[in-house]
Amino acid sequence: MSELRIGAHVEQTDPIAEARARNAPLVQFFLGNPQSFKGPVVAYDGGPAGLRADAEAAGVDLYVHAPYLINVATTNNRQRIPGRKLLQQHMDAAAEIGAKGLIVHGGHVTDDDDPAKGYDNWRKAVEATDIKVPLLIENTAGGTNAMTRYLERIAGVWAAIENAEGAENVGFCLDTCHAHAGGNPLETIVDDVRAITGRIDLVHANDSRDEFDSGADRHTNFGAGKIDPALLAQVVRDAQAPVICETPGPASAHLDDFAWLRERCS
Repeated sequence: MSELRIGAHVEQTDPIAEARARNAPLVQFFLGNPQSFKGPVVAYDGGPAGLRADAEAAGVDLYVHAPYLINVATTNNRQRIPGRKLLQQHMDAAAEIGAKGLIVHGGHVTDDDDPAKGYDNWRKAVEATDIKVPLLIENTAGGTNAMTRYLERIAGVWAAIENAEGAENVGFCLDTCHAHAGGNPLETIVDDVRAITGRIDLVHANDSRDEFDSGADRHTNFGAGKIDPALLAQVVRDAQAPVICETPGPASAHLDDFAWLRERCS
């Protein structure tokens, strides 16, 4: 495969320093509290413009992960409408810092809802959002009525949004822990996703603390979890996309994870 570009999810205060500590060409971070509906905060001393300039000078690609609370699929207006607003705010902030993508979870509807309502709400969200950097929808691990846990649900979302205005700027982030815990065979997940979306823009490479189809979103370091190491490496090789490790620990732990992955993907 082409040279593996691998980075990690880091604290947002100084993403450039975090990237240097890991000798990483890319990093991902939150802009503010991921469990809050408050708008994005750029904590970098130089502000958005300074972060953008310093990242470009350092050759570091920035990715922003949207808050977990965003659920644009839900039929609950009190969650969906603020979620759309928050998504736009983070899109604007991601564009200000020159991010290569904004990652957002697929969300869910209630067990009593028709999933088609969630698909159509995704269409509306895409059309309502001024997409300034690639919006990367991520597969999720749990929930029986999640929009992006199961392949058929991902297909439903994509069918709904493919003709929406702005759909050309919507991509996919494939999370290995979420796929495993969500019950999707890693042997075929890359081909399965590409058959639906036509693309994989980013990989979240994570081992899973739990068994296949557990529905549990609990990441762990490579080799410490329940995913077959050969399968995890196969997904990364086959996806041919930049990689973000969302594994626990400081820079030293991430460097160990990078080495583990590179050894198996060489």
